[in-house]
Amino acid sequence: MNRRTTTLIAAVALTSGLALTGCSTDSSAGAAGATGTPELKVSGAFMPQPVMDMAGGFLTIKNDSATADKLTSVTSPISDDVQIHETKNQKMQQVKSFDIPANGELKLERGGSHIMFMALKQKPKQGDMVSIELHFEKSGPIKVDLPVEAATHNPKQH
Repeated sequence: MNRRTTTLIAAVALTSGLALTGCSTDSSAGAAGATGTPELKVSGAFMPQPVMDMAGGFLTIKNDSATADKLTSVTSPISDDVQIHETKNQKMQQVKSFDIPANGELKLERGGSHIMFMALKQKPKQGDMVSIELHFEKSGPIKVDLPVEAATHNPKQH
């Protein structure tokens, strides 16, 4: 995202009463805590380079407010079928939403809950960026660019 786009997005968001900042791996949206609107910030976003026609996406959503929210869907130009999955008993299953607790966080990480991009339109390579938009029950959407990392990338190992 270039500086002009980021500035335009911020200006539009501030005009509508929302504070929005963005960069390649850190995005946030929210409003003054007094309104009861969740204040969400995204960090640590990445996609391992896909080896098949599907891929996973991982990130953390931090909620710095006393109002809980839910991640309800994810959209991306790279796939018409982006799902949110949880892993229970070593089995993946699609879910309708993920809770983002008040003054807490939602971690989407390898081996746990994650974003799943089905039937990729193209396979991004390490070093590329994949645009996504996170949709919430209460908050406005947040656009995030996922850097494509090595297929074996796992930040928990660093």
